[in-house]
Amino acid sequence: MTRALSYDDPLEGLPSRARIAELILSSRPPLDTYVGWQHYRTHCGLLVPAAAISPQQWSMLPESRQYDYDLYRELTNANLPLQDTAMHDKVGKLIRRRLSGNTRKKNDPTRAGVMISGWGNYGKTASVCSAGAVFENQWLELHSYLNPKARPGTRDLHAPVVYVSTPVTATPKSLCRSILGFFRAPTRKSATLPELVRQVADSLHDHGVKALILDDISRLRMHRADDQDVLDLMRAFMSLDVTLILTGVNIPGIGLLREATWNKKIRQWEMPQLESTRIHGLEITQTEHRFELIEIDRFRYITPKQSAAFVNHLEGIEQHLRLMNAKQGMLTGGTMPEYLMRRTGGVIGLLGRLLEDGAQEAMESGKELIDESLLDEIVLRRDAPEQPPDEPVIPAAPQTSGKKTTRAKRPRNTVFDDPGPAARAGA
Repeated sequence: MTRALSYDDPLEGLPSRARIAELILSSRPPLDTYVGWQHYRTHCGLLVPAAAISPQQWSMLPESRQYDYDLYRELTNANLPLQDTAMHDKVGKLIRRRLSGNTRKKNDPTRAGVMISGWGNYGKTASVCSAGAVFENQWLELHSYLNPKARPGTRDLHAPVVYVSTPVTATPKSLCRSILGFFRAPTRKSATLPELVRQVADSLHDHGVKALILDDISRLRMHRADDQDVLDLMRAFMSLDVTLILTGVNIPGIGLLREATWNKKIRQWEMPQLESTRIHGLEITQTEHRFELIEIDRFRYITPKQSAAFVNHLEGIEQHLRLMNAKQGMLTGGTMPEYLMRRTGGVIGLLGRLLEDGAQEAMESGKELIDESLLDEIVLRRDAPEQPPDEPVIPAAPQTSGKKTTRAKRPRNTVFDDPGPAARAGA
């Protein structure tokens, strides 16, 4: 809730310079460690924004405290809160439903998993981690912050949620070491794969792990034998009373659910057989059946409902930003929503970056207001095209000098771009 400083006490609520410096200089431990995840879980959303004051109130502050206030609102503007968007709610609802069901199962030996797919800067990791933190808070409270599976006479570390980033060149061994690295568990260099798998299984059980988040799963490529073995290992983890939550870019197209293409006529994914199915039998089908896949979309600005959702999101950002000349409707009035949609394509990560940079520029220039002319000066490099193509681009055949050429065999890891939920819905 925004609270304006009073003229009688303009310093009320403003932290000391030492505290502001501590907030800025403090670094978060890596998220893929127990310490880092606990820091994220316990600190997420706790930053109290700077109070909103007018230029007249700012002028009443001593010069040293003017600097402190400006420093603190820079910190506020750089940490936009995670809002309850339709995309974020979609991820949270699925994860809550899956974890609620899996943690109550008694007879099913395999726990169904979740896959979260989306393009870059769509907020996949932020949404998944937020849902994981909410679940862990509820689970710890339910069990009075004690591990219900702890052995009598021991005090094992309780970690209901584990976050791990998929290794760049993944192998079954490297994945096991990444999971064990979350707990900083020592491993022998000469350890065999069965030994590492057993150590992972013991760690997941001893620490009371209920959810295993594997981020950047799109690093796997199913044409590599090691990556296929990693997928087999992940399926094996599903029998350890653990819910797997996988996140990645374009999961339907990388081969985890078979190499997928979008059929516009029947408006659904087509998943042809991979060569590996002739060797491994039904493993690919098992992956499809064991995971529920959802895709995070970007904001749209076509229907009234979509436009209202985007404007509501902008309103939430507007209330959080601290600029002394800001007026109501700074981001939601006039043509600003259309401008921001045009600049960012509705991608939530790009929108946040543009407005954070815009707030910084507004403070440095003394304008203390975000408008289109100010944002025009900010270069925003797009990491992906605004709209993934509906059709794959097929390069023209190279010209030859009369020599007969043979068509190269299509590599097994060739994928097509996902046209996005809007294109699939006919938007």
